[in-house]
Amino acid sequence: MNTDCALCRLPLSQMDILLGENKLSDGDALCNKCLDVLSNINEKVLYKLNEFSIADIKSLLQTQKISPVQKVEKTEQNLPALSESELGSISKEVYKRRHQKIKYELEKLNANLSIFTRGEIKELPYLISEDEKILAITDAQFVNTLDAGVLVVTPQRMLSASKSMFGTAKINDYSNESIKAVSFVPDSKSPIIKLHLEERVVEFECYMDKEDAEKFYDKISVIYNNTEVQIQKQPNIINKISSEAVFEQLEKLGNLRERGILTDTEFTEQKKKLLEQLQ
Repeated sequence: MNTDCALCRLPLSQMDILLGENKLSDGDALCNKCLDVLSNINEKVLYKLNEFSIADIKSLLQTQKISPVQKVEKTEQNLPALSESELGSISKEVYKRRHQKIKYELEKLNANLSIFTRGEIKELPYLISEDEKILAITDAQFVNTLDAGVLVVTPQRMLSASKSMFGTAKINDYSNESIKAVSFVPDSKSPIIKLHLEERVVEFECYMDKEDAEKFYDKISVIYNNTEVQIQKQPNIINKISSEAVFEQLEKLGNLRERGILTDTEFTEQKKKLLEQLQ
């Protein structure tokens, strides 16, 4: 397996590998940053990279008189190579914009995803539009299955994407209105995240990284278990809640602030809203 980019000679990062190890015809690989430099010169490189050798790539750069090292340091874009079948559902430009946006959001979230989710990540540009932001993501698959998978949370919904090695991707979409609460079952190896829907409970196993699963749950718990959100979803319940429930929520918020998940400003805002619910 290639560990360094054949062009800039820098080590391939986890994100390079996750978003597609960009292989050349001679077996070498490029990092995503070098790939983007080349795609701006010749779009064919982006979608037909495996038809080029490293000699072809260097010749292309010499023709354009572009230094790959200088360009790599300045660019932030990247794209995995796409198959012909993938290009049919959305245009190349739309895929490129969405993929660039998703990569930026994953890096900003310090997403700790395994290489087994590579196929699911490549599916996300087909599922998430440019105006839908990723709030949280983690490795997770349906319990009692062997498929790799991810859980993705946006302001509107939670998405489950799973893909077996040779099968097509399986997508499940849960709107925020359909999720009544979320819960977490700790386990030293494979903790469980549960989505409590109106008529059933959906369970996801997080077997790759226990700590990442806990961080993911802490983030989504604020969204789906927030007392104010639950009141908005169920307008028939009384607007006031007990002081015991408020103090319990405040304790959770305090823990999130201590762990750096909530800023002081976010903590203060949530605290104010909870105290307003006291009888």
